[in-house]
Amino acid sequence: MPALYLAAPQKSSGKTSLAIGLCRAWRKRGLRVQPFKKGPDYIDPLWLSEASGRACFNLDYHCMSPAEIGAAFARESAGADLGLIEGNVGLFDSPSLDGAGSNAELAKQLRTPLVLVVNCHGLARGIAPLLLGYQAFDPELQLAGVVLNKVGGARHAANLRRVVEHYTDLPVFGILERDAALSIDERHLGLIPSNEAAETETLIARLAERVAESLDLEALLALAETAPACDVPAQVPSPASRPQPLGGGAQDSARRPPRIGIARDAAFGFYYPDDLRALAEAGAELVPFSPLADAQLPEVEALFIGGGFPECHMAALEANGSLRHAIRDFIAAGGPVYAECGGLMYLCKTLRWGTECRAMVGALDAEVEMRPRPQGRGYVRLRETDQAPWPGAEPGREIRAHEFHHSAIVTPHSAWRYAYEVLRGSGIDGRHDGIVQGNLLACYAHLRAVGGHDWTTRFLRHIERCRDLGLGAKRGLR
Repeated sequence: MPALYLAAPQKSSGKTSLAIGLCRAWRKRGLRVQPFKKGPDYIDPLWLSEASGRACFNLDYHCMSPAEIGAAFARESAGADLGLIEGNVGLFDSPSLDGAGSNAELAKQLRTPLVLVVNCHGLARGIAPLLLGYQAFDPELQLAGVVLNKVGGARHAANLRRVVEHYTDLPVFGILERDAALSIDERHLGLIPSNEAAETETLIARLAERVAESLDLEALLALAETAPACDVPAQVPSPASRPQPLGGGAQDSARRPPRIGIARDAAFGFYYPDDLRALAEAGAELVPFSPLADAQLPEVEALFIGGGFPECHMAALEANGSLRHAIRDFIAAGGPVYAECGGLMYLCKTLRWGTECRAMVGALDAEVEMRPRPQGRGYVRLRETDQAPWPGAEPGREIRAHEFHHSAIVTPHSAWRYAYEVLRGSGIDGRHDGIVQGNLLACYAHLRAVGGHDWTTRFLRHIERCRDLGLGAKRGLR
């Protein structure tokens, strides 16, 4: 399986823009490019999916075992002409002194040739010791070449190429000059998602054109073809992709599949594609709706409201009062709902950002407030409590997830019950996460149906249980 790994000495080196451009440039040449993102991320994968025309999948040591990562890489690459992995943070960055879980470890595990994207702003002859140090630091790593990014101009480019070719044996696969027209706007959580950017297609096309002009695509493709065959058969399923049939008998098997309303628009778009696929393969029908535009809920039995940027659309969310009231009534009637981060914020009574305060759904009696600095950021470890509402709860079980939010609930309600105790991370109040209210579970943590934590099947079992109790169905779906 031809594959290529894009990494960098540090974050903000331009890996994402380069990966987007490569995905689209190779796609225009008729290649099926399967993108992957190292680590927890929603925004970069949205752009990579748009550019490649294929869902981008995350490979994350925090939530997945090495074997599961290898299986996922092999499985998702099947049927593609090329796998492209975009790294996160720096090549060797890791919370562990030995580099466990780093980009370098993933590239070595998958035996993928690696191209280093170097931000050359303010860099000249000093690029030589930087590259020599990266080569010497881990001789087992297949560091196959470099792309010189954010270069100041023709003279700067010529000098950098001369230095790299003189002091190292690394080929230069291309040079990209600094260009504000190629930049994706950023906000407090990183890049603006492609589902919000006004000129997504125009920017992707511009990136693809510049990458095709500035990089040796044939040489990069030849390098990718040196990647060995995947060790793990593509048919090996992960917990996230293994169908989990609902029901247990002839009567159950004849029941109508559950319909789950999933919030998807410019305000809500943070979902892992393998989780959505797991829900669908287990028999659920996913019905998209827009909290920004739809006046009423579709005919559904449950809701999944993922993360996003409700704070950037708070006026429009407030203005759609009919849908806010419909969601509040659905929850009050016992409808099963799962909400993550932005979804949690939307379900609170009000959302405040600076001097602006807007009414939200009001299912949770609390004010949520945007703050200048992150209130929760990075990997989390949770311990399930006896209050967890979904079938299959195991009090004491550890769950690995991640969070990234600038918002905080101002005064958590003293009577709230919580599904999780926070072992590492911030959650709702530094000690708890996963507000349980009736059949609602709302948390700051983002879960993944990997690593043995099959939350998707548990949520579906919860929906079935609510159905049996006559709860949750909207407009005669029982």
